[in-house]
Amino acid sequence: MKIPKDRVPYSAIVDRPALQLPDGARMAVWTIVNVEEWDIHNPMPRQVLSPPMGQPLQPDLPNWAWHEYGMRVGFWRFFECLQKFGIVPTLAINGIVIENYPRVAEAGLKAGWEFMGHGFIQGPMHRLDDQREAIKKTVDAIKGFTGKAPRGWESPGLTETFETIDLLAEEGIEYVADWVLDDQPCDIATSAGPVLSVPYTVETNDITMMALQHHSAEEFLKRGIDQFDRLYQESENITRIMAISLHPYITGAPHRIRYLEELYAHIQKKKDVKLWTGEQILDWYRSQMKA
Repeated sequence: MKIPKDRVPYSAIVDRPALQLPDGARMAVWTIVNVEEWDIHNPMPRQVLSPPMGQPLQPDLPNWAWHEYGMRVGFWRFFECLQKFGIVPTLAINGIVIENYPRVAEAGLKAGWEFMGHGFIQGPMHRLDDQREAIKKTVDAIKGFTGKAPRGWESPGLTETFETIDLLAEEGIEYVADWVLDDQPCDIATSAGPVLSVPYTVETNDITMMALQHHSAEEFLKRGIDQFDRLYQESENITRIMAISLHPYITGAPHRIRYLEELYAHIQKKKDVKLWTGEQILDWYRSQMKA
């Protein structure tokens, strides 16, 4: 059994060879839109409304409906926003969403979004009886729908066991978003060769800010701008990657969507920033390493 430190040797960002983005760019930003299936028969992955008298509630209709609003309405606010700013995101999608929310999957496919595996149904990897089966079902569902197997993977809740990364590599996954440990990509050693960790985020992630830390809506904009501005400043000397992680039932709410629009407007003032997908970052980094 390998623990994470066995798979990712320590590397100080100030000691690495320089990375060069094309067209004179100095940093890259990728957006991840997470679309999920919450099974009403299971406990809800997140709660906006705690159960009465603190007693477990099942079926948890209020919190299931909170998520369902995101799929019915919030997602389409995202879609309009991303189209307005000309941004192609990475769609982190549960495999079962393709079957149960085909309208959402079809919109992403038609718009040319990258599809990334996000488990088959929303729930931690630790709770699965057979992780490999769930990974295969997710890969097969995406490939069957898009004609292309996903290259990237984000585990539900970023959860992994010590063997998950090996299973992902063995099933053809080339990069993951689970290992939030750097501002640049880095290789993770696995039983089937290296898998790339593309910088993801738990800080500029609406789950963290709104569902867990319960900040007011404008915190999303403030933190996003602060994160971007600092990384942009540092990228004058060392190339940086920034992630923006979104969920339709959170940032897709009417009182929050304006802050996402304002964040993109701020980012796009800088012409030397690439707005890329995960697989674009993967291909760029691999080409840099070869060079």
